[in-house]
Amino acid sequence: MNRRTALKAAAVGGVGLLGLQAPAPAAAAAPPRGRRVAILLYDGITALDAVGPYEVLCRVPDTSVVTVAKRKGAVRTDTGVLGLVADRTLRQVRQADVLLVPGAGNRGVIAAMEDEETVDWVRRLHKGTTWTVSVCTGALILGAAGLLRGVPATTYWASRDYLETTFGALPAPGRFVESGKIITAGGVSAGIDMALHLASKLTDDRTAQALQLAVEYDPEPPFDTGSPEKAGPDLQKYALKLLENAAR
Repeated sequence: MNRRTALKAAAVGGVGLLGLQAPAPAAAAAPPRGRRVAILLYDGITALDAVGPYEVLCRVPDTSVVTVAKRKGAVRTDTGVLGLVADRTLRQVRQADVLLVPGAGNRGVIAAMEDEETVDWVRRLHKGTTWTVSVCTGALILGAAGLLRGVPATTYWASRDYLETTFGALPAPGRFVESGKIITAGGVSAGIDMALHLASKLTDDRTAQALQLAVEYDPEPPFDTGSPEKAGPDLQKYALKLLENAAR
């Protein structure tokens, strides 16, 4: 049975491939959903920093997600291989309920921190948000916008000291740290944890629990080296070298 035959058989049987009943005939397009999440994209971002939270937040009821960059179109990630598409420019998005700032490698995050237009947009949007969140070194961009001075926060493990000494953030433990309306997540995969927590804030615990199941987020990593404390100095150096070698 080929793929087309299998899909047809599932539809005839009233059961989709996800175990759901076949959808009803398409109705008229629904109006845009009320709550808006704006995800900042910029050259050199780390893909999972944006895509991980997106996979959760795009499924939150009554919520829409928009990707935003200085220019519309493809934005290359840190390896230069994968491109994410920005649907709106910074000038087109003047308000959002949630602002999400992903991180990047050195090249990408330094350029974003030094870009006055990007930093000013983050600062202005933050004034009207319900939640402003970052993943990984995205916290450094929040810091550059002056949002983390004296604020408990976290970031990628190798950038924690820089976040404190340069932007006056107060280092705090945990996969993510909530302080007022700001939530900062640790490195890369921590963005999924943060997004599930944020989903519970936007809706309720039951919805967030269902979203965790929807994306089957039940990690059982094969190794116990997911934090610098567990990995030790040698693996820390090797991890940073692997990131540097993959960057473009």
